[in-house]
Amino acid sequence: MTEREIHAAVRILRREVPKWETPVVTLMAETYQSPFRVLISCILSLRTQDATTAKASHRLFAVADSPQAMVKLTAKKIEKLIYPVGFYKTKARQILAMCRTIIDHHSGKVPDEIDELLKFNGVGRKTANLVVTLGYNKPGICVDTHVHRISNRWGYIKTATPEKTEIALRAKLPKQYWIEYNNLLVNFGQHLCRPISPMCSNCPVKKYCTKLGVGVRR
Repeated sequence: MTEREIHAAVRILRREVPKWETPVVTLMAETYQSPFRVLISCILSLRTQDATTAKASHRLFAVADSPQAMVKLTAKKIEKLIYPVGFYKTKARQILAMCRTIIDHHSGKVPDEIDELLKFNGVGRKTANLVVTLGYNKPGICVDTHVHRISNRWGYIKTATPEKTEIALRAKLPKQYWIEYNNLLVNFGQHLCRPISPMCSNCPVKKYCTKLGVGVRR
């Protein structure tokens, strides 16, 4: 995929993505416009399916939708509310620790800078970028497994890790696409451009894709 073709690919995915279900973290951001909800739902979503994350997020936020309300809960209470998300016991402790730090060191407001967010235990670059982009509408590139895989499959970049993919995309991807790029490719990766046996015959951007690393396809 060339630099010119990336514009066409994004336009096509913008048209196709609304046909599919919106990822829960994106839906949370669009519905509530709350960086806190984006942060916590991101934590819950790690190693967890979207349907489970959505239910757990709604249960938790119905009880506590701010750092101040969250620290009034015990870890056991949070565990009960978010079960059965992956690693729910660890996440309950992380959520409490984050909320205390937000209150004690950030005046009760979720930081809007990636470097500050990365200081929280349990927050990696994927989560930090999602909070910055979806929570604050600031430029950032969230790279998860879909973004890493598809960007390389297209031949748009050539990288070995998600961390290197973020660096490469920051250098190459037009900045106007940074915020939406993750949402577009997550939807695309979940429904068509799957890791194994992607549905190339139905792909709306197949003419731009080099299909690097693709073996069996449908």
